[in-house]
Amino acid sequence: MTRYMGITDSDRKHMLKEVGVKTMKDLFADVSDKVYLARKLNIPPALSEMEVIKKLKSMAEKNSDLDHYTCFLGAGAYDHFIPAAIGQLLSRQEFYTAYTPYQPEISQGTLQAIFEYQSMICELTGMDVSNASLYDGATALTEAAMMAVATSKRSEILISENVHPESRQVLKTYAKFRNFTVKEVSSIDGQIDPNDLRNKINDDTAAFLMQSPNFFGIIEDIVSASEITHNNKSLLIVSADPISMALLKSPGELGADIVVGEGQGLGNPISYGGPYLGFFATKEKWMRKVPGRIVGQTVDKEGRRGFVLTLQTREQHIRREKATSNICSNQGLNALAAAMYMTLLGKEGLREVAELSAQKAHYTYEQLLKTGKFTQVFDKPFFKEFAVKSEKEISELNSRLLEEKIIGGYALENDYPSLKGGWLISVTEKRTKDEIDYFVRKVVE
Repeated sequence: MTRYMGITDSDRKHMLKEVGVKTMKDLFADVSDKVYLARKLNIPPALSEMEVIKKLKSMAEKNSDLDHYTCFLGAGAYDHFIPAAIGQLLSRQEFYTAYTPYQPEISQGTLQAIFEYQSMICELTGMDVSNASLYDGATALTEAAMMAVATSKRSEILISENVHPESRQVLKTYAKFRNFTVKEVSSIDGQIDPNDLRNKINDDTAAFLMQSPNFFGIIEDIVSASEITHNNKSLLIVSADPISMALLKSPGELGADIVVGEGQGLGNPISYGGPYLGFFATKEKWMRKVPGRIVGQTVDKEGRRGFVLTLQTREQHIRREKATSNICSNQGLNALAAAMYMTLLGKEGLREVAELSAQKAHYTYEQLLKTGKFTQVFDKPFFKEFAVKSEKEISELNSRLLEEKIIGGYALENDYPSLKGGWLISVTEKRTKDEIDYFVRKVVE
């Protein structure tokens, strides 16, 4: 671990002498006295390294972290197992310090890692091309909407109300300044209402945005949405859980034009909300409109395998008016973690994670309903997340569980007032039968 070593008074005097001034005040002589802080900062005195480490550890122990608590909270971030090899490999300096390949000809390792990541994302989503990742799932969905508006020359986006609330908020924020409108499509029993979609889609609709599994964990009818959307010559954009695609048919097979999502579940820890990565994949016909970079494979003049930045449509590389994005990022380290995760698990391993998550989620759901203290909210197929209705206040349930070192579910009424008492529970492959049974027992005590 690199330690920070502060400068001494002797160091400070030497540096001031080198630049030809006597005091720090002289160094900032051009700063007006009106804005110059003429007092010491109100901060505690310096501590030794040993004291600082002890204090920080003491503060960290106040957190309800996933090393000491059992987690049933999802709502966009999921507690999947991360192989130890990922953390070790990511710590290598050639990975940890190589943010992005600005000089691709000498960044072959970085380019290959991105190429492999893109290839696996394409295989999962059923799409032809993938970029080098975006900030997170919400901005990936927003980028897809802006790409649809730009390619279709239309100015309206339809989005299902079952899409993650934060993703809808991000989309509406960008829409305000990109001059396109956003309308929501209602749902019936936790799934998209096809009649409302038919009624709202029109000649100015660039795309319909949906999520499957949606915010409630329910698997949507992508085929039906695809038919309605494509009959209007609009694009279908699907936000999907990457783990689910190891078990379910890919959105590409079901008619999606663009597939996006949050890649946190692929080997990235929850970490209080980030950094994460958004994946973005589409069909070849829209390749030149994809935000960010696309890495390709080629051979040099001697026939040796090599990698290049096939497309790099960011402001650093081309004129701003020709750029496809202002908000995308490589998120290289997070994408590398995802590539490592998918490689270490392989097809069968990833499918096993999906199957175990689904099986354990359904077992938990059934056990909660058997208690008689919870009732069904939606009667639809779900993947690893589900909603039940509680007789008690959700805040009360979660507070009591926290005392038992259990992180409870999400209160749906925070975003859906009509679902008061709705409790969104997530179950991944990490949860054991004993943990699930203990969880169920404690919520009914």
